[in-house]
Amino acid sequence: MTNSPSISTDPMYQLLRDGKIDEFNAKKQGGEYCNLKSSDFRSLDLRGLDAVGLDFRGAYFRMSDIRGIDFRGSLLDGASINGAKISGTYFPLEISAQEILLSLEHGTRIRVIRNKKES
Repeated sequence: MTNSPSISTDPMYQLLRDGKIDEFNAKKQGGEYCNLKSSDFRSLDLRGLDAVGLDFRGAYFRMSDIRGIDFRGSLLDGASINGAKISGTYFPLEISAQEILLSLEHGTRIRVIRNKKES
C-alpha cells in the first residue's frame, strides 16, 4: 500500500470519474470486475455509490463527496479522506472514530483494527 494513488484506465473506474454512478452500480451488480485499489478519487462526487465488496485500500478521497455511502462491506485500509464530505457515511466497525477524524482533518492513512481471531 505504499503506491501513490493513481488515475487508472480501468473502464469501471472511469465511469466513477465521469460521474456515472448509476451505470457503475448496474455493471457492478451485473458482475463486472473493477480494480479500485490505490485509485485517486480526489474531488469526485461519489454519492449513491454501491460500495459493498469493493477494495479501496490505499485510495485517495481528498475533498470528495462520499456522503451517504455505506463502506461497511468495503476494504479501506490505507485510504485517506482528507477534507471529504462524509455526512451520513457508514464506515466499517473496525475503523475507530479517531482514525476517521485523523484522516478527515490531517489526511492520515486509515488504519483498520481487525479482531485477531479473524486475521
